[in-house]
Amino acid sequence: MSAEAKAKELGIQFTPAEGAKSYLNLCARSGKILFLSGHVSDLKGKLGADVTVEKGYEAAKQVATKLLQSLRKEVSSLDQVRVIKLLGCVNSTPDFTDQHLVINGASDLFHTIFGKETDGYHARSAVGFVSLPTGVAVEIEAIFEIKS
Repeated sequence: MSAEAKAKELGIQFTPAEGAKSYLNLCARSGKILFLSGHVSDLKGKLGADVTVEKGYEAAKQVATKLLQSLRKEVSSLDQVRVIKLLGCVNSTPDFTDQHLVINGASDLFHTIFGKETDGYHARSAVGFVSLPTGVAVEIEAIFEIKS
């Protein structure tokens, strides 16, 4: 099944690209490389305090969906791209050490859509921060490549 069809099967909807520019470019293109700005979760809170790993995982999955929506405004089909790299930032207490389990929410979604062994196989960093903008639980940025 194609990445585009898999995303549709999962209920991910894409809206048409809008004409107005925002403050930041959510998806900047340089040649065949697409750099996606940090996208944030709707969930606020701190892992290791008031947010569980399971809720953090779901928040990361939600952020991955937002990344796909921004990506899809730049390319006509998810079938055109492959995932290269994710940087997952987790708002966490100093003693919290499961950032990687939280960011698995995004990686797992990309593996499901693009294939774990093929276009979804990516490099990744998952790191903890003492705070993130507006108190969000998760922020993720991504790099994709347009396939030839």
